[in-house]
Amino acid sequence: MYRRPVSTEEVRLRMQRPGEIFGIVTEMKGGSRMIVQCEDGKERLARIPGRIRRQVWIRVNDYVLITPWPVEGDTRADIAYRYTAVQADQLKKKGILKF
Repeated sequence: MYRRPVSTEEVRLRMQRPGEIFGIVTEMKGGSRMIVQCEDGKERLARIPGRIRRQVWIRVNDYVLITPWPVEGDTRADIAYRYTAVQADQLKKKGILKF
């Protein structure tokens, strides 16, 4: 069986935009909701919007970008992006992720 050689080149990364926070999924709640531990030290109940729910699967210990709600922003948020394992490793190497 042919295996592709592992590439050492960088993968394109989606960076934080204003108002977004890095987080890690700690618990699944059901109904496309989950608990996310954010880099600012707060735990938020995050939901997966339909446009993302139909494209990717999000699991416990995945790194995500969240957008806090304008109202109840300290407790609730929407998930904006999920990082793959390779992307999360690159963010750690660059010192962007502090988890």
